[in-house]
Amino acid sequence: MHSFDAAIALTATKVDHFRGATTPAYANMVGPFGGTTGATLLQAALLHPARLGQPIALTVNFASALNTGEFEIEARAVRTNRSTQHWVIELVQAGEVAATATAVFAQRRETWSAPEAVAPVNLPPPEALPRADHRGRPAWVQRYDMRFVEGGMPDAFDGQEQPHSRSCLWVRDEPPRPLDFASLAAICDSFFPRIFMRRRKVAPIGTVSLTTYVHADAAMLAEQGEQPVLGVARALNFRNGYFDQSAKIWGSGGQLLASTHQIVYFRE
Repeated sequence: MHSFDAAIALTATKVDHFRGATTPAYANMVGPFGGTTGATLLQAALLHPARLGQPIALTVNFASALNTGEFEIEARAVRTNRSTQHWVIELVQAGEVAATATAVFAQRRETWSAPEAVAPVNLPPPEALPRADHRGRPAWVQRYDMRFVEGGMPDAFDGQEQPHSRSCLWVRDEPPRPLDFASLAAICDSFFPRIFMRRRKVAPIGTVSLTTYVHADAAMLAEQGEQPVLGVARALNFRNGYFDQSAKIWGSGGQLLASTHQIVYFRE
C-alpha cells in the first residue's frame, strides 16, 4: 500500500462512522500534516455508501492539532439536491473535536465551459530541475517530490524580509501515485507557510481554515495519472497574527485542477 493510502485509510464502524489513525510517514512539526487530515475527512465522504457525484468544494477547520493515534470520523449527507450533495464531517480524538469539514459533491453535466485563469508558460520541465533537499524537514515533506521554479524554502532563516512570498513548483507524491481527489486535496496544503518565505524567520504557525475548490473531474485526474502538477502559491496579507495564502494547481495541458485558500495563525 502506498504511504498516502495508509495515511487516509478508514474502517467503517457503524452508519456514518469511520475509524482511522495517524501515521508517522506524514508527521509534521506538531501533529500530522494538515493535508492528510483534510484528505482523510474527504475520504470519509468518498467512501460513504450514500455519496453521489464528485467533490467540488471542501472546507476544513482545524480546531486543534491531532495527537498520535486513533480517531473517529462522522460523515453525514445533510442535504441532497438534483445537482449537489452537502456533507458535514467531524473528526474526534480522545472525546474532543479536532477538526470539522463541510464538503459539496456534484453531478457534473457537460455545459459551456471557458477558462479565465491561465497557467504560467515557458517554465522548465520538472526533469530539468533538481529535487528539493528535504533533509531536516518534517516527515511529510519527504512524501513529495518538489521541484521549485521559484520560491523554495530558504536555505537560511536570516530575518531578511523579501518583497513577496510567491512560489512556483512541480510537485507529485513520492513514490509516484496516480492523482485522485484525496491526493489532490492533500497537495493543495503542501505549500510551505508563506510567512517563512516573506520574512525568512521561523515562527510558530498553524492553519485555521482551508478551503479547496475542485475544478477537475475524475476523467481529468485519471488523465493526469502520476505526472507532476504545477503549483503556484502566494499570500495576500499578513496582519495581527494571521495571514492567508492562496494557490492554484495546474495539470497537464494547462488545465486548472484546483484552487485553494487558507487562513493561518502565526505567533511572534
